Amino acid sequence: MTGAGRHRGEDPLIAAVRGGDVETVSALLAAGADPDAVDEHGTPALCLAVDAFDLPVIEELRMADRPVRLNCVDADGRTPLLRAVDRGACEITSVLVSAGADLWRADPEGRDALALARHWHLAGAEAELRRRTGASEPVVRRAVLDGWGDACEELSLGGLTVRNGHSAILTELEPKYGITPSFEELMARALVEPDVDQPVWVATTLVLQARPAPAVWAEAAALRDRADPLERYCGAEVLRLINLFAESDDSADTADGPFDKPLVDLFLPWAAREEDARVMRALTAGLAGAMDPRAERPLPQLTRHHDPEVRRWALSGLHRAVTTGDPEALAILVTCTRDADARVRAEACRVLGEAPKDSAVPPDALAACLNDEDEAVRVAAAIPLFLRDDPRGDQVLRDLGPVEEDSPHFAAFHAVWYHHRALHPA
Repeated sequence: MTGAGRHRGEDPLIAAVRGGDVETVSALLAAGADPDAVDEHGTPALCLAVDAFDLPVIEELRMADRPVRLNCVDADGRTPLLRAVDRGACEITSVLVSAGADLWRADPEGRDALALARHWHLAGAEAELRRRTGASEPVVRRAVLDGWGDACEELSLGGLTVRNGHSAILTELEPKYGITPSFEELMARALVEPDVDQPVWVATTLVLQARPAPAVWAEAAALRDRADPLERYCGAEVLRLINLFAESDDSADTADGPFDKPLVDLFLPWAAREEDARVMRALTAGLAGAMDPRAERPLPQLTRHHDPEVRRWALSGLHRAVTTGDPEALAILVTCTRDADARVRAEACRVLGEAPKDSAVPPDALAACLNDEDEAVRVAAAIPLFLRDDPRGDQVLRDLGPVEEDSPHFAAFHAVWYHHRALHPA
């Protein structure tokens, strides 16, 4: 690595980690660099990557031929896990815990990962930042995406930056320590945050759905009549996740019908009266993923909902009708390729691509999207055209250049790479 970020005599791996240069980190490790290298202050490379919220570099260090020591310590005796908790980095904490990081190592104040997460949760991120830095100026807040592409918020003050994941980390760590807070206690943590896309909501609903289903199902279902829409959202999302993770090929049908009949019985009347868009997203997602044919009934109307996320989920649920060439479903998809929201247009193209190859409607509708102002829409239209041996979208795909693993189009390109035109070009 060259440039202003390199200190004289600095270990090349440390310089690459500090610069966030994942390709150089990978190359150096492959050439035999020590993944446990430390900087001039005795801080290991893994700790530096944690401080930078750099999950790709962390994964390179973790997956090296000579794996990094997960429980290495900095000059203060803190492990990477403790640093990740301190920074409020949810996804990095999850990766380190899953990889086997020691949950019982303590920081200089004697706090293990759970105690440290609880400290931040109780103090509040802004108050703890002020205590640590002594700064009085306003906290700088900005919306970012974490290493998994999930929304979170960064807070910076006095040269220290953290993310708002401490409550989520606490919720995810408690089961590892044998602690089981009540449904209401976990929900209360989430209710403080009005944005249901933030980490605490993701952690709360995932942890609750993982508990024994009958009791949690009853508690979640009881929330459908609460006055607070966030409580209703919690109930709907937990029920949706229970149903989602219970789904399997050999449980699709029971003596009483599809295995997700109870969810559909609950969600159909609930969706008919629900007015909050956040709750409707969970309800529509649940119906879109259900195998019970009744779940499809409200989806055409929901493709016209005022909330774009509701529209997007509703479109995804029409895939079964589209695969059979249903004219009404195809007409809805074509209309939605002109939606005001780019994510809805992209989803419409993706689902429209599932129509039978002998259907005359999809190719022209997809081709009309090849000049869309949004790249994701253009790609979503070009891929199914390519797979239909229709060359009209080929230039869109060529213009992308190499599609690497960190590309948002990587997963969708799997079918392109293994298509006969890709394997055997003319």
